Amino acid sequence: MPNYEYQCTDCNHKFEIFQTYQDYGIRPLSCPKCKSSKIKRIIKPVRVARSEEDRFESLSDPEQLAGLEDDPQALGKMMRRMSRELGEDMGPEFDEVVDRLEKGQPPEEIEKDLPDLGSEGSGLDPSLDL
Repeated sequence: MPNYEYQCTDCNHKFEIFQTYQDYGIRPLSCPKCKSSKIKRIIKPVRVARSEEDRFESLSDPEQLAGLEDDPQALGKMMRRMSRELGEDMGPEFDEVVDRLEKGQPPEEIEKDLPDLGSEGSGLDPSLDL
């Protein structure tokens, strides 16, 4: 039997109410501060733990990889997603490249603008071919 979190839309007071599953949505509720019945339920985000194997499997979905070579924005979006899935800070150079890709700049232009990409200490793997 959980606690449910609510917020009053009249006075903005946040509060929790313990309810049984049978009472939820049936029992009339009111704000304990101002007694208003104008309240809304607060739904908090839920985190789902996924295995490393599951995360990598979702990244290798062929449908998501299709057409990346022709669409810089989609490539940037995918690179950002991969970074989040890995849970690692890839460094400012990576962020710079991804930002430019997401704005639609072709990889060839990025390589010309940032000639030191992939060099020692840049944060990007020199074996990666943008």
